[in-house]
Formats: sequence, C-alpha cells, structure tokens
Amino acid sequence: MSAITIKDLTVWFGTGAERNDAVKDVSFDVADGESFGLVGESGSGKSTILRAIAGLVPTWSGEMTVAGETLGPKRSKAFYSKVQMVFQDPYASLHPRQTVDRVLSEAMRLHGVENIDSRIGTLLDDVGLGPGFRFRYPHQLSGGQRQRVAIARALACDPSILLLDEPTSALDVSVQAEILNLLVDLRHEHKLTYIMVSHDLGVVGHLCERIGVMKDGRFEEVLTVEDMRAFKATSPYTRHLLESSINSIR
Repeated sequence: MSAITIKDLTVWFGTGAERNDAVKDVSFDVADGESFGLVGESGSGKSTILRAIAGLVPTWSGEMTVAGETLGPKRSKAFYSKVQMVFQDPYASLHPRQTVDRVLSEAMRLHGVENIDSRIGTLLDDVGLGPGFRFRYPHQLSGGQRQRVAIARALACDPSILLLDEPTSALDVSVQAEILNLLVDLRHEHKLTYIMVSHDLGVVGHLCERIGVMKDGRFEEVLTVEDMRAFKATSPYTRHLLESSINSIR
C-alpha cells in the first residue's frame, strides 16, 4: 500500500517569460512504512518536491495523493495531523523567545491533542531529551538538541509521515550520526513513513531503502540502497554522483 503517490508533478516559480520549472514531470511512490530518499546537486529540485507536498509551494500541476488524501491547492487540517516536516536549519526553525514547553504545547493545541502535560514528557523522552530541557530556550540548546526539539514538535500530533529536508546537514559530523540513529529508531517505534532529502549519499544510505536521483528537476533513476552501494546505476550522471561519494556510501 502506498502512503505517497506522486504522478507527473511539475512545480514552477514565476510566470510568463520569467517562469522557471524547478520540478519537471516527476513520478514516484512511497510504500507505507518505507523511507525514500531524494538526492542530487543543489538546485536539482529535491527540496521543492517536499515543499510542494507540504503545501508551501502553490504553483504545481500533476497528481499527489498522500496518506489517502488527494491533494489540491490547499492542505486540510487533517493533512497536517498526518504529515509533518522537519527543516534543515535547527537554529531558524524554533522561535527564540519560546521555551521547549511552549513550542511543543502550542503544536499540540493546534491539533487538538489531549493530555498535553504528560505528552510533552513522552515526546522529550522519545527524542532523547530529559525533563530538564522542558523549560529551556533555544539559545540554551546545542544544534543537535534543537533538532531533537524540532523532531519532537513534528511528532506532537502523532503523524504517520515525516518530510525530512536535510535534517542533519547543519549539524556537526559527530552529531549527525546521533540524529540519524534517532530517526531510524523513531521510524520503527512509531511506524512512520519518510521522504528524506539530502545531498549526502552516505546519510541517505543509512536511513532509506530506495533513492530517487534528481538532475535539473527530473528523475534520472530510482535505485535501491543495495544497488547504490554496488554501483549498479544505469544513468551516467548517477554513476558520476556515486563515484564522487565513494567513501561515504561504503
């Protein structure tokens, strides 16, 4: 069963002569419980796909069905209770004047979650932060701790799908592995489906079963992670991408 079905997706910015198609006729499926990676160079369109799914880019055509809902121009409240996004920069994604407690409680109130007080404690435990972090402000947290809070906020409404936009790229290398391992654990514990964007093939190989390789807004090919590690690519661009990342994917 597919949790996400994307068919002939085109996403553009601007109009008329100024129009730029950032994503061009992309189609793929993500099975329920699967982790699917989108890789490619900067500007290849991979983050734009996530933003289109999340409703952050209104100019698109094609068909998108996510968590059983066929998407139109606007996203329903029910959509956001099933689908949440974790952004790249943990320093920009949290309000500097809100404590962790307020960040999480407001996310839950927005979705009508009950038992907020006990739920906050559970969320902090789930992401590896104890109760001592509950009333801290973002400036009192490290980058890795901030990203854990951002992940907890995404989980606050108990979604089934997470859209992960380079969730470790702004972190120190030593912290990246901790966050990736956390995401692996959370996926199994909460039976989550992931789409993860990354420019790092090693990161995608750690978290995903399949990857879609993008170039200039289009899919070059879709590979299993096993084929990626065995360098079984048909596209010259994909082979070049794999060869340039040989140390990170083996």
